[in-house]
Amino acid sequence: MKNIRILGVDPGYAIVGFGIVEYDGINFSPVEYGAVLTEAHTPFTERLKAIHNDMEFIFEKYHPHCMAIEKLFFTTNQKTAIDVAQARGVTVLSASTRCVPVFEYTPLQVKSAVVGYGKAEKKQVMEMTRQLLNLAQIPKPDDAADALAIAICHGHTTRWG
Repeated sequence: MKNIRILGVDPGYAIVGFGIVEYDGINFSPVEYGAVLTEAHTPFTERLKAIHNDMEFIFEKYHPHCMAIEKLFFTTNQKTAIDVAQARGVTVLSASTRCVPVFEYTPLQVKSAVVGYGKAEKKQVMEMTRQLLNLAQIPKPDDAADALAIAICHGHTTRWG
C-alpha cells in the first residue's frame, strides 16, 4: 500500500487550522501543521482572499491526495455560521479546482475515530492526536490540533488498498 497524504482542515475565518499527515494504513506521520490567520478589522472579502491565497500555497507546497474538513454545526449565532461557511467554501474550492477529493466529518465522527468515544473531551482528542503522531507536545494553536485530528479521522475511516 502506498502512503496517502491527507490535509485536515478546521474551518473558520479568523483562524483556519490545517494539518497534513502521511498515512500508510497503520501509522500516521506529521508533515506540517499550523493555522491561516486573518486580522479582525480587515474587510471580510479581504479575509476570504487571504484564506484562499494561503490555502493555494498549502496545496501547491504539500500536494495532498485528499482533504478532510469538519462539517459545520451552529445553533446560535447565524452571522458567524454564514461567515464560517463562506470561508469553508473558499477552502473547499481550493481542493476542488485541483480535483482533490473532499471528505466531511462531524465532531462526533472525529472524536470516535481518534479516541474511540464520540463524547470524548477536547483534551482527550488533542492528547490522542499527539500520541498518534508521536509529537512531543500537543500542536498549537488548538485549531491546528483539531485539523490534525480531522486528518487522522479520515485515515481511520477510509478503507485503503
